[in-house]
Amino acid sequence: MSVGNLEWGWVAATAPLWPLLAFVTLGGVMLLHRAPGERAVVRWVLGALWLSLGASVVAAAGLVWNHQDAWVVEVGRWFSSGEYIFPVTLFVDRLSATMMVLSSAITLLIGRFSVNYLHREPGFARFFLLLALFASGMQVLVASGSIDLLFVGWELVGLTSALLIGFFHERTTPVRSGLRAFTLYRLCDMGLLMGAVLLHHFAGTAEWAEALGARAWPESAGALAVGPATALGLCLMLAAMGKSAQLPFSSWLPRAMEGPTPSSALFYGALSVHAGVYLLLRVAPLLQRSPVASGALVVVGLLTAVHATLVWRVQTDVKSSLAYGVLTQVGLMFAEVGLGLYRLALVHLVAHACLRCLQLLRAPSVLREELARRAALREAKPPAVAVAHHVLPEGWRRRFYRLALERFSLEVMHERWAMGPLLRAGQWMDRMERCWTGALSGWKSAPAEKAPAEPKQAPNSQSQSTGVV
Repeated sequence: MSVGNLEWGWVAATAPLWPLLAFVTLGGVMLLHRAPGERAVVRWVLGALWLSLGASVVAAAGLVWNHQDAWVVEVGRWFSSGEYIFPVTLFVDRLSATMMVLSSAITLLIGRFSVNYLHREPGFARFFLLLALFASGMQVLVASGSIDLLFVGWELVGLTSALLIGFFHERTTPVRSGLRAFTLYRLCDMGLLMGAVLLHHFAGTAEWAEALGARAWPESAGALAVGPATALGLCLMLAAMGKSAQLPFSSWLPRAMEGPTPSSALFYGALSVHAGVYLLLRVAPLLQRSPVASGALVVVGLLTAVHATLVWRVQTDVKSSLAYGVLTQVGLMFAEVGLGLYRLALVHLVAHACLRCLQLLRAPSVLREELARRAALREAKPPAVAVAHHVLPEGWRRRFYRLALERFSLEVMHERWAMGPLLRAGQWMDRMERCWTGALSGWKSAPAEKAPAEPKQAPNSQSQSTGVV
């Protein structure tokens, strides 16, 4: 793999920097003073997104113009502890350059759309603040030169995702849906953390260029044996399953539509939900040496596609239908990666991200367009799209229909096994904190409020209480 001129690589290094500067500036103003006007917010954030898009396009064009395979840009050192050094390194190749342009372009599009959509919304500045943080985190994720730096971008994307799901925090349902997504993120991100530890242990480095070989993506040149590659591949697959809502972690995606429509289009139609696919594409040389992990990806992807297709057929609102449509296509991308069709999976990712982003942005207008289409068809019967279920026996059809209506009870299982224990633990810690604070402060615990007692009636007043005129 040939490494190109680093001057072009430094242009790519500014792509995540501009949104981060907008986040720090806007956040500092909101923290020290108050939220500025909508025009000032839009100028700061959209200006930074334009600069990020320009840097991404210039970097991608320079990679093609110079006929180079990749650029490795050593930005500096974050911190060091003993012999360990955390370097900030960017790795720009065909895969990351494509994702950088896609991420910056769609984020800018969503930002421009949100200017009118969220006009005079109380959380206008807060939305654009989180949008700038997401843009920076997504650029760090796709352009990271090591799994350590990818973990930083991964967590920023997950944090902004959960916060924007609960954007309308005055209602209970969005907050609970954001907590559901954040809980499943935490559980599955243990796979990415274990993958980082195993990569350090087996390869002795966290840098992609050294751990995955010196050939251009997606050629295999990894030096890991089959056993370590399998363990590492399964850990990273767990992280990708959580971020991309694959079975059995699919219940959070339909509930994530509680956020504003622009954030739904950005996170769960275009970029965030495809971050797991990008992670698998990045470690494609590793998966080529692990038949077990590749086979598991095919099984998980196909099961998710079948599950999402069945549930999609019984949805009654457009955003839930689109959410399960996203799950179907992302499941197919997992299967493509497992089968070794990496370039096809990348093309599928880019095309699907653009399509779903457009569909979710136009979701509020779908009902009106559907009524206009039916009025134009008049008596003509629309083409049937459900054909496969006619092959199944009547009993199986009813059973699958019931399971699809219940969404295969995934939400109930996650509520009982994941969110329930977490909420109970949080409530217990809150009570302990109150007791501990009260003991240190010398406060007496307030007695429990009792319901007001009903007035006693005289023995001979029953006729008065039951009299009806």
